[in-house]
Amino acid sequence: MTSPSDPLGILGTTIHEKYLVGKLVGEGGFSVVYKAEHTIWKQPVALKCFKVLGHVPHDQREKLLEGFIQEGKLMTALSSRSAAIVQARDVGTFTTKDGAWVPYMVLEWLEGKPLDLVLHDERVRKLPPRTITEAMALLEPTIVALDIVHGQGVAHRDIKPPNIFVLGDPRGVDSHVKVLDFGIAKVMSENLGGAAMAQTGREITAFTPNYGAPEQFSRTHGATGPWTDVFAMALILVELLQGRPALEGDDIIQLSVASRDPGRRPTPRELGVEVSDQVQAVFAKALAISPTDRYATMGEFWRALHHAVFPDAPTWTSGVSTGGASMRTPPTPGPISVVITDGSLTPREQTNATTPILLGNPLTPGGLAGPPPKRSARLSWLAVGGVGAALVGGLVAWGMAGKTDPTTDPKSTASLPIAPSASAAPAPSASAVVRPTTCEEGTVLVPGGKFFMGSDDASFPLWQPAHKVILDSFCMGRHEVTAGEYKACSDVGECKRPDPVPDYPKTPGTTDEQHEKSRQAYAELCTFGKPGLESHPINCVSWERAAAYCKWKGQRLPTEAEWEFAARSSDGRTFPWGDEPGDEKHMNACGLECNRWELSKGLKPSPTMYAKDDGYPGTAPVGSFPAGHTKLGVEDMVGNVWEWTADWFATYKADEVVNPLGAPDGDRKAIRGGGFNGGVLLWLNPAFRYHQLATASSHGIGFRCARTL
Repeated sequence: MTSPSDPLGILGTTIHEKYLVGKLVGEGGFSVVYKAEHTIWKQPVALKCFKVLGHVPHDQREKLLEGFIQEGKLMTALSSRSAAIVQARDVGTFTTKDGAWVPYMVLEWLEGKPLDLVLHDERVRKLPPRTITEAMALLEPTIVALDIVHGQGVAHRDIKPPNIFVLGDPRGVDSHVKVLDFGIAKVMSENLGGAAMAQTGREITAFTPNYGAPEQFSRTHGATGPWTDVFAMALILVELLQGRPALEGDDIIQLSVASRDPGRRPTPRELGVEVSDQVQAVFAKALAISPTDRYATMGEFWRALHHAVFPDAPTWTSGVSTGGASMRTPPTPGPISVVITDGSLTPREQTNATTPILLGNPLTPGGLAGPPPKRSARLSWLAVGGVGAALVGGLVAWGMAGKTDPTTDPKSTASLPIAPSASAAPAPSASAVVRPTTCEEGTVLVPGGKFFMGSDDASFPLWQPAHKVILDSFCMGRHEVTAGEYKACSDVGECKRPDPVPDYPKTPGTTDEQHEKSRQAYAELCTFGKPGLESHPINCVSWERAAAYCKWKGQRLPTEAEWEFAARSSDGRTFPWGDEPGDEKHMNACGLECNRWELSKGLKPSPTMYAKDDGYPGTAPVGSFPAGHTKLGVEDMVGNVWEWTADWFATYKADEVVNPLGAPDGDRKAIRGGGFNGGVLLWLNPAFRYHQLATASSHGIGFRCARTL
C-alpha cells in the first residue's frame, strides 16, 4: 500500500533478496530514493527507484533497461578512476504490489548535502559569498573528475549544483565533493520521450535550463560536448562568487535568452563581482556563446583559471591528458573496458613474493623482517564499479559519517565506508575557512600527474608489476622530519617520545641474545633528545607516532604512490637525481664508515653501497647531500632513513588507478627510500619498497609528512 512516506509501497520489503528497504529519504518528479541495507554486507546503501517508468509499455522496457546498463558500464570505468565520481553497487528492476515495473540503482551511501542546498542554507544564514580561491578549493575535486571523464571522450552534459554533492563542512578544509548523475536523464529522454510527458505532464530533458549552455537550447550553436560542461561549471563558479544563480529567468524561454545574449554575458564583472582582468578573461572564454570559442575540456579551463589566480605557481594539472580534443570536431567516445573484480580490496598476492636472497643481511640493521603473511580475500562493496545518479529534488542526505582517516589510524579500513551516524553533517562555520592552495614553508608542491609505479624488473617481485597511476597535486615535505622538530611536538605534549632502544622483529636465523645485542648497540643511533643531532632525521618511532606528528602539523604521511612520484616524477628517471648511478655525494648509505662502526660494536658488517666514507656512520643532517635532491628539490629520498608511508603493504595489481591508498588493512606498513645502513643497489631505485610492522620502531626508519591540496 502506497503512502506519502512510501510512494512505491516497498518499506520493509527486501529487493532482489539483498536490499532491505528502510525509509524514504527523498522524492522528486521522476524518482524516489530510499535508504536500504545490504543484508549480506550489513552496510547502508541508497536505493534510487525510477517511479516515472512504472507503467512503461513492455515493448519499451528492454530498450530502456539496456540504456541503464550501458550507462552503468560507462560509469563503472569512470568512477574507478576518481573518488570524486559517485559510485554505484547494482542495477536492476522489480515489480511493485500495484504491478508497476520499476528500474532501480543501488548507490554508495554519502552524508552531506547537494551544492544547491548548501548555497540555499548559506543564503538563509547570510554567509558572505566565497572568494575565488575558496570557490576553486571547493570545486577542484569535481574538476579533476571531469577532466578524467573528458579525457575518455565523454561529457556529463548536466553539471549543476544538485549534481555536486558536498561531504563535510562546506566551508571547512575537510570538505569533499562528488559528481552525480552521468547521463540518467539522457537515457530516459532518449528512450521514453513522449511517453514520460504523457504520464507526468513534464518533458524529460537531458539538461537543466538554469545551467544550460547555448548549444543545449539550440543546436544551431553546435554540438554538445566537454565544452558544455565547461560552460555550466563557469556558471556555478560565478554563483559561488556572487551568492545567487548566474542565469536569471522564470522559464526556459527566459533562461535560453540569458544563456545566449551577446550583450550580457554571465561573467563575474558583468554581475558585479570584482575580479582581475586575467580572471575575467578566463570566464569570458569559458562562457562564450559559440562552443568553438570556449575551452575544449575542463582541464584546459582550470589550467587557465589557476594561472590567472596563481600566476607564480606551477602549471596546474590533474594528471590526465585529454588527447587535445578539438572543439570543432567533438570526440567520439571510444570503447571502455569494464573490469569485474573478484570482490577483494586486497591486491592480488604473488605466489613468488618472497624476500630475495640479496636482501638478507642489509635488512637486519633496519629491523626489517620477511614478507607479510598472506591475507584471505574478503568481500567488499567498494569492489563494484559505479553509476552516477541524480539526487531526487536535492533532498537526500546519504550517510558516510565517522569515516576513519587511513593516514592517521593504524587500523583504519582505508576507503571502506562505515555505518552513518545519527547526527547530521556539521553546519558551515560562520567564518569561512580557506582551504590552502599553496604549500607551506618546508614543503614542496608536487603537481599532479601520471607515472608508472613499480617496476617490471623480475629481480625483485615486490615491486612488480609496473602500473599506471594518476595523482592529484599535493605538498611533500622537503626533508625528513628532524629530531628537533619531533621534540617540539613532544615538548607540548602532543607526541609520545620515541623508544630509547629500538624495537623491531628478530631477524630469522639470529638468537635472542644476538637480537638483544644489536638492539642495544643501535640504540646509540636513535636521535631523539641527543645534543648535536637536532637536525638529523627522527628515528626509532612507530608508524602511529609518525602519523600523530604529521597530524599535529596539519599534515599526514604520504601514500606510497605520492612518495614514489615525488622521488621520480613522470619522466621515469632511474634515480631521484636522474639516470646516472649515485655515490657518497648523493646519499647517506653504508660506506666504509658504516662498517667501521658495526665492527666496533661487534656486529656483522653490512654490504656497502660504495667503498668510500660518506662521513656519517648513522644518520646525517637532513639535506646534507644536495647532489641527490630531486628536480623539485626534495631531499634524501634515498638514504638517511627509511620512511613510513600511509599505506598498508600489499602487492600490486596491473590496473590503472587514481590516488591509490594501498590495502584496506593489515599489520605491516609500506616503507620507502632505504637507510644509512643500505648497501643494496636496488634500494636506489625509487620503485623499491618494503614493509615493517606498524608497531615497530627502528633506528633505520623515520618519516616525512605530506598534505593534500
